[in-house]
Amino acid sequence: MSLIQFPGKPPTEPDGAASTDVEAAPEVVEAELVEQPVTAALSVDQPRDVIDHLPWQQPDERRPIIHPALTKEHRSAALKWYAGRTFHRARYHTVRAPWYQGKTFLYAPCGFLRIARRASDWVTDADSKAIKQHAVRHAEKNLTDAYQMYQGADRLSAPKRRGRRIVLLIMVGLLLGGFLTLWFLAPSWVFLLTVLGLVDVLGYAGRPIDRPLIGPAVVNEQYVKLTSDIVVRGLSSTGIAALAAKDAVITFPAPIQRDGEGWRAEVDLPHGTTATEVIKARNKLASGLRRQLGCVWPESAPDVHEGRLILWVGDKDLAKKGYVRWPLAMKGRHDFFSRLPFGEEPRGRLVTIPVFQHNIIIGAIPGQGKTGAASCITCAEALDPTVELWIHELAGKGDYDPLEIVSHRFVSGIDDEAIAYAAKSLRMLRAEAMRRVAVLKSLPRDICPDKHITREIADKRSLKLWPLVAVFEECQNLFSHADYGKQAGDDAEFVIRVGRAVGMSLIFSTQRPDKDALPTGVSGNVSIKFCLYVPGQVENDMILGTSSYQNGLRATAPNLRPEIDAGIGILKGATPIPLIVKVAYLNMAAKERVAKRARALREAAGTVSGVAIGEADDSRFEAASLLDDLQVVYAQCERMDRAGVWSQDLCVGLAELRPEIYGGWDPDALAAALKPYAIRTVQLHMPDETGARRTRYGLKRELLDKALAVRAERRSLEPS
Repeated sequence: MSLIQFPGKPPTEPDGAASTDVEAAPEVVEAELVEQPVTAALSVDQPRDVIDHLPWQQPDERRPIIHPALTKEHRSAALKWYAGRTFHRARYHTVRAPWYQGKTFLYAPCGFLRIARRASDWVTDADSKAIKQHAVRHAEKNLTDAYQMYQGADRLSAPKRRGRRIVLLIMVGLLLGGFLTLWFLAPSWVFLLTVLGLVDVLGYAGRPIDRPLIGPAVVNEQYVKLTSDIVVRGLSSTGIAALAAKDAVITFPAPIQRDGEGWRAEVDLPHGTTATEVIKARNKLASGLRRQLGCVWPESAPDVHEGRLILWVGDKDLAKKGYVRWPLAMKGRHDFFSRLPFGEEPRGRLVTIPVFQHNIIIGAIPGQGKTGAASCITCAEALDPTVELWIHELAGKGDYDPLEIVSHRFVSGIDDEAIAYAAKSLRMLRAEAMRRVAVLKSLPRDICPDKHITREIADKRSLKLWPLVAVFEECQNLFSHADYGKQAGDDAEFVIRVGRAVGMSLIFSTQRPDKDALPTGVSGNVSIKFCLYVPGQVENDMILGTSSYQNGLRATAPNLRPEIDAGIGILKGATPIPLIVKVAYLNMAAKERVAKRARALREAAGTVSGVAIGEADDSRFEAASLLDDLQVVYAQCERMDRAGVWSQDLCVGLAELRPEIYGGWDPDALAAALKPYAIRTVQLHMPDETGARRTRYGLKRELLDKALAVRAERRSLEPS
């Protein structure tokens, strides 16, 4: 029981009970401190007989009724494994069948001699020979007894020998008769198969004892069972002082058990030690467990407490398990509003990610699989016929060429023309985001109660609010461009912040994550991040977010090995806790098959548009320039001779000019749209239509003229 020591003697209540309210009588306590320095103990723990919670308020963890190994997922995996193993064995031995037959021919004579010797021993009753030999060896000691023993053994063996000779003659006769029958009456192929079968039997009988006739098609590797002693040994090897101490208390709240193709251990670390500390020392943990680095995957369990470690130790290095099959590669379709298959975690379980209301960044050094990761997302969205795809492959390698037949906008190249095309796409996406915000705001509450795009709203083609996914592969070539980079970064940041609520998602991949190649306004607002191997802490945190490296999320050496761990990275933001994921692999042939299926789906739904049907550009955005449109509205405004125009009047004029873009805009939407041009709306005190002077937010003409001058100067510097 814990005690808190209070100096002095607590004051006494009128009924004689000790009072614990020290503040109620401060003078008494102070007097007693001087006169009688006595120490009193006050219990702060509840007595054991006091119920502080009811049984149904007690937090508990209920174990699954059916063991995970017996679930549908594991049963199908077991069936697939057994079928694949059997099929492999059949192919292995079929290819080697001629070699096996040749070996039986070599061993057949030896087999014939072995069978003949055994038949001879059986007919002559070789067992009785031992008794006779024993009698002969002891004849000198007692000739009479030896003679009787010999005669007795011979007398008992004689009937056996006679019967067995008859059986042998019958068997030889049957074999000879069968052979002659096959020779004269059976087809030649039957006779040949019979002879080969007989040779196989003789060859099997004559095979060497120390060498098998048929080699194994599958060699089972032996794995060491993970035990608590091994786990404790590994944890003590991490260099963490609290784990290496002799009095370290390491407990296991659940038994260590098989989980997929490995072992799963739940560990409660000593008080004050966190799972993050162990994750940081993963390479030392692997050394202590005597396993390859790619087999050891520690995770935290923050839903339990920070000291709970989930340690999964695989049978095989994750990098050596082969390619991960993408579930949609051969059949199926996708829905933009559901999660898409992305890859597998080390335990072999499928990992899915959402794209609706999210934007994604994928980063790595060249050759680590970032294009493959982005391709999984892009191909999945292509299999939703309502998704409008804008693909910008800014490396010129042609990795996305198969998807051109389903893209609304498409470019592949690294020259200035391709960069300009991508920059224009971001300007168009910005205008589209503003249009969608206005349309969504104008929808009645019964159709759009939460002011978010839904499947029902996306299917209403008249609203033009279908999902839009834009991919920017090797985006560093765009954002670091001298002429287009700054504006592209501003546009991308705006679309990331605004577009997620209106069905627009951006996907970026980069091989050079720094402040120039990946603006902080972009990386800081993206919600889902996937980082494969990067060279250092700075690049790691540019992708995964500030302090990720310090928190144990390290896509650097030695946690990830360049080239060996290609396709393996850290996924953050798509699941409750960050995961190690091996991304699914799609080669060019697989992309072509997916693109053909996606094209067929779009043709059936009537959603093929843009580049996919030969349109060079998008007419929806031909003249959509906010500054130019504001000039037109100013010229038509009745109060154009004044210093400014109220925002509400500008919104009315813009809606009349381009209702498909500005319909539903309000002063707040206009103010947000003007921020990228460094234009701020200000309070204007002017008379309204009735002549009464009012103060409302509006736009001064001098600010618009200044923004137009800045744009003109910028355009004059652009290459022709």
